[in-house]
Amino acid sequence: MSQFRPKYVTFDCYGTLTNFQMAEAAQDLYRAHLTEPQMAALVRDFAAYRLDEILGDWKPYADVIHNALERACKRNGVAFKSEYGQIVYDRVPGWGPHPDVPAGLAKVAKEIPLVILSNAMNAQLPSNVAKLGAPFHAALTAEQARSYKPRMKGFEFMFDTLGCGPEDVVHCSSSFRYDLMTAHDLGIKNKVWVNRGHEPANPYYGYVEIKDIGGLPGVFGL
Repeated sequence: MSQFRPKYVTFDCYGTLTNFQMAEAAQDLYRAHLTEPQMAALVRDFAAYRLDEILGDWKPYADVIHNALERACKRNGVAFKSEYGQIVYDRVPGWGPHPDVPAGLAKVAKEIPLVILSNAMNAQLPSNVAKLGAPFHAALTAEQARSYKPRMKGFEFMFDTLGCGPEDVVHCSSSFRYDLMTAHDLGIKNKVWVNRGHEPANPYYGYVEIKDIGGLPGVFGL
């Protein structure tokens, strides 16, 4: 891929670039009431239900958080407070990048336009993108696409917005389930997996592996 210059490098934002702290937000709310194993189970189920909540028709992300947290609490026999969902949601715009992100992105941005496709609301994403330390050609949201990843509609919205196709991009993500599996199914042959420990490797999907965004310039020979 070092010889390939795509029209765009496209990114997942939360988890890949922005330090995704949804588990920490839930822990701050419930830690005092749960044992460590109980807390681990709640966090695991909260993540699973968030994925389940976005697989249907689009709805505001505040509803995704509220519903997923309520379902996780029910499954684990934990008292649910409606206001907790909003508290978690309101923390998202304050999250900053992983330490490795700004320098790596800035170097790539000098040569190739950067684009974000994020499972975010229009009001959330600008604050997080502004903290990434590099210019972006576009930052597209699930709210604009009316669809959340891993559904294909968001990627198709991105291609239509950019006026390009799967062959014109390198897609970069730390998640197979949310990004790289769908990218593969849509014919994006050039993919980068940022191994942040979220998921195990899955070579079937064909990608270049890097440990953090500091390794991204090297993917393009920069």
